[in-house]
Amino acid sequence: MENLISNIESYLTYFVEICTVVLELCGILVLLAAAGKCFYQWIKGAKTLRLDLAQGIALSLEFKMGSEVLRTVVVREWEELGILGAIILLRGVLTFLIHWEIKHEEQALEKNEVDEEREEQE
Repeated sequence: MENLISNIESYLTYFVEICTVVLELCGILVLLAAAGKCFYQWIKGAKTLRLDLAQGIALSLEFKMGSEVLRTVVVREWEELGILGAIILLRGVLTFLIHWEIKHEEQALEKNEVDEEREEQE
């Protein structure tokens, strides 16, 4: 019975490690895709560049934070848990700040659109 539990625990550890790497890779790919898209928009002179980049970074951080949360499943020591907790806290603060920036950028874009419409009407 102990051997079965040990095997199941080993398989769970491997599965979680694979899923963690996949989530980290997804976060990296999202960030690279957002950066590439925004570079192209920068060349074209798009107005929504900052907003699109912030949304890409936020989504990337969500994937990275998900991998850290998943990693807590296989943590064995309190020191590791503390480090993971600090990483999750930092990424959470970054995500909060980026979402705050997105909100303000959306408001600024809406204000600019309204101002442009007023100028066209005059």
